[in-house]
Amino acid sequence: MASPRTTTTDDKDVLHRYLQAARDALLWKVEGLDERAARWPWTPTGTNLLGLVKHAAGVEVGYFGQTFGREWPSPDEMPWIADDAEDDADMWATVDEPVDAVVDLYRRVWAFADETIATRDLDATGRVPWWPAGRADVTLLQVMAHVTGDLARHAGHADVLRELTDGSAGLRADDDNLTPRSAADRSRHVDRLRAVADEAQRRSEALGGARGTHGAGPRA
Repeated sequence: MASPRTTTTDDKDVLHRYLQAARDALLWKVEGLDERAARWPWTPTGTNLLGLVKHAAGVEVGYFGQTFGREWPSPDEMPWIADDAEDDADMWATVDEPVDAVVDLYRRVWAFADETIATRDLDATGRVPWWPAGRADVTLLQVMAHVTGDLARHAGHADVLRELTDGSAGLRADDDNLTPRSAADRSRHVDRLRAVADEAQRRSEALGGARGTHGAGPRA
């Protein structure tokens, strides 16, 4: 996720900069992908890039909308957040939800959420109806911190999925923050890490270690 450069001491502005950095990072990982690549499930649980964007849109509508008594103006546009929606409907996009449409929706959700942020103080209170009653009462500050953390986690998921998709990696469009390496050098680096993993496992097994029951890498 991008590390936003802050030039103000206003707490809300600082929080919003980090929130927007997480948003931008998530959308950047979908840029340039065709419909198939954007939807491709890379994990056993089906995690995919476009699904992460769709999920993020629902997260922001809920936390910055319903929590503070606001409803998304077109509920039929987001059926996956309805109470009777199919399980995990927010985590993947149907064939009738093109990449551009999902991205456009999320950008409009940003504007909706930013209205809540702009018109309330950080200590303004709301209620998260899907949280346990004992902690459902929250402030805008809590919600901004919670949503930023959630989006940052998903942006990290997206980092890995995009690298698996086409090798693209990096922190942000204007600064990938990666050690400069040639393709051949990166390949040698990966081979070295695999050799280290194999040797560490060999030593553990030789010492009778219990680790290794969930190994993910291929066996020689």
